[in-house]
Amino acid sequence: MSVSIRNLEINSRGKVVGFGTGAKAYKNKLLAMGLTKGAEFTVTRVAPLGDPVEINLRGFNLILRKAEAEVLLVERS
Repeated sequence: MSVSIRNLEINSRGKVVGFGTGAKAYKNKLLAMGLTKGAEFTVTRVAPLGDPVEINLRGFNLILRKAEAEVLLVERS
């Protein structure tokens, strides 16, 4: 079952399973940053109000804003 990346707790692991509808510009941006289908990541930080979210992906840290994070469909791993 896919969830929003914003629903994952700090230190939890996830895997990208796809992208939501619409927001093609964000989808292309996320693909360019390495968030491809099947990519595994760890949530490293979440701001107090949930925006932004920092993840560790393929050896680097990536910070996602709310709009970017909502485009991603992820599952816990």
